[in-house]
Amino acid sequence: MLTPYSVFIVDDDAPMRDSLLMLLRGEGLRARAFAGAADFLNALPDDRYACVVTDVRMPGMEGPELIRRLRSLRGDAWPIIVITGHADVPLAVQTMKAGVTDFIEKPFDPDRILESVRGCMAALDVLTAERTQQEETQSRLLTLTPRERQVFDALIEGRSNKEIAQALDISPRTVEIFRAKVMTKMQAGSLSVLVRMGLRALGR
Repeated sequence: MLTPYSVFIVDDDAPMRDSLLMLLRGEGLRARAFAGAADFLNALPDDRYACVVTDVRMPGMEGPELIRRLRSLRGDAWPIIVITGHADVPLAVQTMKAGVTDFIEKPFDPDRILESVRGCMAALDVLTAERTQQEETQSRLLTLTPRERQVFDALIEGRSNKEIAQALDISPRTVEIFRAKVMTKMQAGSLSVLVRMGLRALGR
């Protein structure tokens, strides 16, 4: 299961930490382990995308606080899997509400962990593709001239060529010329594709 993403294990239980490390590395994953939440945050890796597997109860800083901090720092680019003892299920449910991807009770089947990690990796594949596409669209937007950008914005708002011509005080034929240039620069094969690109780029 070779992937471009790292998996970070946060657990104060050394045998559990080592076991998870061995399991994940055995699957070809880039895995690193940390003895606690504070250690992890102090050495916070700069990976843009990664997966975190953390215990919910640890000395110093428990899982929920770590999750809040990670959500603030990394958002959904770092999906989080929580490992919990049976008695901590209510606490684990709280972490789900805080945005963790999954929680797994101890003792667990190794395949259950691997299944959850694979799910995180698949979600990251989708996220990275979407963000790459959004960044490419933003780059293309920067190539538009001011007038082309005006036409682009009007098209995204659903205006017709006639309405754009009236708003910009130019002829409908001139609008068509600018529209063609916008389509070419944005690499959009149709107006519907252009609108979807624009809405994504503008976060609508």
